[in-house]
Amino acid sequence: MNILFVASECAPFVKTGGLADVIGAVPKALAPLGAHVRVLLPAYPALAMEVSRGTEVLSLPDLMGGHARVVAVSAKGIDLLLLEAPHLFDRPGNIYLDGNGQDWHDNYLRFAALSRAGALIGDGALDDWKPDLVNAHDWQAALVPAYMALAGSTVPTVMTIHNIAFQGVFGADVLAAIGLPWDMQSVERGEYYGRFSFLKTGLTMASRITTVSPTYARELMEPEYGMGLDGVMRARAADLSGIVNGIDLDVWNPEDDANAPEGYSARTLRKKAINKEALEGRFGLTRGEGPLFCVISRMTTQKGLDLLLEAMPTLLERDARLAIVGSGDKWMEHAFSDAATHHAGRVGTIIGYDEGLSHLMQAGADAILVPSRFEPCGLTQLYGLRYGTIPVVARTGGLADTVIDANLAALDAGCATGVQFAPVTAVALGQAIDRTCDLFSDQKVWTAMQRRAMKHPVGWDASARAYLSLFSALTES
Repeated sequence: MNILFVASECAPFVKTGGLADVIGAVPKALAPLGAHVRVLLPAYPALAMEVSRGTEVLSLPDLMGGHARVVAVSAKGIDLLLLEAPHLFDRPGNIYLDGNGQDWHDNYLRFAALSRAGALIGDGALDDWKPDLVNAHDWQAALVPAYMALAGSTVPTVMTIHNIAFQGVFGADVLAAIGLPWDMQSVERGEYYGRFSFLKTGLTMASRITTVSPTYARELMEPEYGMGLDGVMRARAADLSGIVNGIDLDVWNPEDDANAPEGYSARTLRKKAINKEALEGRFGLTRGEGPLFCVISRMTTQKGLDLLLEAMPTLLERDARLAIVGSGDKWMEHAFSDAATHHAGRVGTIIGYDEGLSHLMQAGADAILVPSRFEPCGLTQLYGLRYGTIPVVARTGGLADTVIDANLAALDAGCATGVQFAPVTAVALGQAIDRTCDLFSDQKVWTAMQRRAMKHPVGWDASARAYLSLFSALTES
């Protein structure tokens, strides 16, 4: 089976979040099952080297206002199709935001171009390769099903939601510029409270819809989580599947992680203490009787980090420490920086993101906090399981699907792998921190949890089979 992925980012080439990790991992997971995946990706400046090594396979003389071409190249084990359109993608800095932190003014053109190129390739524009199915990811690729349907294509399309909070909503006047007819601005298609939504268009026109965990799939049909699209999701409930994300077990491997001073396994957990010491040194933390918590996250209210600020006294009262890395809302960055200043040696904050540092944090921390108000799947808790860094998570979305709470029944049954809390409030988070500290105080119980966590399946094998089953059903029908 030939499958085309269309996405705006892909690890390790360009990454702003978990979407990139998924796009970089799934093609490798599907290959042993007989599927050949090619990933269509904008040729951002970071991909210049790959473009120079590639071969032009498609010329697009006028794509949303300029000349473009598609270059094929294999890199890092992934078959890439790079959309080189300098007038749209040859820009410094963040791939979505300008130097002032605002969305690029022409994002509607940029990602309509990506979708248009994806639709052309999906319908056979390449001489030597045609996909049996096209999988569009998030709003940046969501117009692929529309362009293909309008062209009369019979190739099935799948729309995958990684986070419904990001919808690509613009004024209805963009329709002419991106080559869509006015009837797309209807309640049945892309109209969204008087504006035009890329994501809604994809959700209404794709053959099937997937999202990144079973619980999130159910949550999307509720007003609290559907972000104004819960009605669309309920209408398409029969076409919606939730398939939990996995992680790349080669990239995230505690036994052989170049970013950690000492490799370890479930059998040699005592070696994790060496990484803990290195992590304490990196963040200027002193030793304590309680656990060392870490946070690797965007600093936003969606991620619940404002709740962590409220619950900080509980953490400090238990003689625990906190190492946090991330960026996002400026007030939150300042608040965590202030916490590090006022509680030197107990709280350490690094603003920004560092992939290598995130590996060290997983390898060295005792527990990882993920207090998200909503979380489609989440990856950091999966990395935590893999590294024996106990996840403390809100009971929502993929967090609920991947972490087994250490309640009395689960502890007695020997299956607990982390700590869940609900409702998602500062009080409940403080109680979860308290419970985690109690568990940590009994090293026999804690070590058993760590070993179970490290044995928990977090790779792509089962999910890849689920994707292939869905894709096969669509292509056969």
